[in-house]
Amino acid sequence: MTRTTPARPLDITGPFPELAPLARTAVRLHPRAGAPTAADSSIGGPLLWPAAEPWPGCPEHTGPWHRGLDPVGVRRRRRILAEAWARPRAERAELLTEEERAIVDGATEKSRIPQDGPVPLVPVAQLYAADIPGLPCPEGADLLQVLWCPFGHGPDQLPSTELRRRTAADVVTPLGDVPQPSVIGDDGFLPEPCVLHPEQVTEYPAPHELPRQLAERIDAWEEGQAEEADETEADDVTDEISYQYDLAVAPGSKVGGHAPWSFSDPFPMSCPECAGPVRPLLTLDGTEWDGGSASWRPVEDAGYGGHHFLGPARDTQLEIGRSYSLQLYVCRASPGHPHVQNMQ
Repeated sequence: MTRTTPARPLDITGPFPELAPLARTAVRLHPRAGAPTAADSSIGGPLLWPAAEPWPGCPEHTGPWHRGLDPVGVRRRRRILAEAWARPRAERAELLTEEERAIVDGATEKSRIPQDGPVPLVPVAQLYAADIPGLPCPEGADLLQVLWCPFGHGPDQLPSTELRRRTAADVVTPLGDVPQPSVIGDDGFLPEPCVLHPEQVTEYPAPHELPRQLAERIDAWEEGQAEEADETEADDVTDEISYQYDLAVAPGSKVGGHAPWSFSDPFPMSCPECAGPVRPLLTLDGTEWDGGSASWRPVEDAGYGGHHFLGPARDTQLEIGRSYSLQLYVCRASPGHPHVQNMQ
């Protein structure tokens, strides 16, 4: 099934024509729980990997053991909770049986788990250029793969990501059994398998990136909208429109578009190899929409009114920091240069 973003509440280039040249196209990925294969674009699905190519591991997290979570237990906990919420129960009845409660609670407790050698990286995303319009790929390549270490790295404790670009037709003998980590540091770094429903949308810069005078004019326009709504009690009054949440940057996982600056002001980023400018490649977000960005909820998901960890907005089960997003940027001059990552 396709996913369709509702039309924006208004064309913001009408009251603010200077935004028109700042528009960018983004591809919303709309991940939904499913059973993708290595031939599919996916989040959390299997990768098309050559059998002769070693599976990467994290050199900073090697055996013989680590303190963390059992990924098998993490997935079992998710399954139990999903089944429990789906079944009917009497008012004030316990959600879980005693046996289920023990399993669910145990899956969140970190313990000392053996790990033979480096922790294998976890498949996070696989994107075929045929599915994703405008996907940046080196000449001849048509497949982008993203993996990461399931442990936090650095002061922000973000997963350390690795990109692989390849030509799908060159993978004649694909890898069968993929190495699995016996331990992970954060359950939010273990995505559930999701199929993608790519859709192109138009974005405008986050308020943080706009020229100051323009941002102030938009603020004044929003205040005028709010005042008008307060003075009008008619039932057919259009809800207040927020530039940041309704018109600027699309929420959720996406390719390209504008950076979703949120808790910090924009800061310059450059290619670590050539010091040249970078552009957004991929945004990984565990939530496709929330209460503030509900206008971006796809038409096909209109029946889902809440923001719940079991709903379609959270099918990937990804969790970056405190429900933030992880953006990957690539060099404009050469996509083969090392990428840059940022959390917002």
